[in-house]
Amino acid sequence: MASRDNHQTEKNHHLIQAVRHALDGIVDVISQERNMRYHLFAATVVVICGFLLRVDRLEWLWLLLAILVVFSAEFLNTVTEAVTDLLGEHHYDINVKKAKDVAAGGVLITAIFAVLVGLIIFLPKIMKLLGY
Repeated sequence: MASRDNHQTEKNHHLIQAVRHALDGIVDVISQERNMRYHLFAATVVVICGFLLRVDRLEWLWLLLAILVVFSAEFLNTVTEAVTDLLGEHHYDINVKKAKDVAAGGVLITAIFAVLVGLIIFLPKIMKLLGY
């Protein structure tokens, strides 16, 4: 049951309700997090390059895994920031800083992984196109 101000405070009771909340979360992250928009742009470029360079099925799996891992890390980073800001009441706290730094570090590590996957897959194809 929802509270009087129409904001849900209890567990989802139906799959459609859960999916609706999940989609709201995705839209929120994309619309409110600049870095997520960068990741989304990069993923779009990777997918376009994948089609243009005709990557094979295994290469698609690696590219999609890299995209998924970066997106997941950015979502978890956003959650970490929101929760720590709430708990820290928007005041500086060394533990809040540590949590945010570690979460951001996780995003950085996954982004580096994604770049390496892209280089391993795309560089030989680009070199071949250029005649090297």
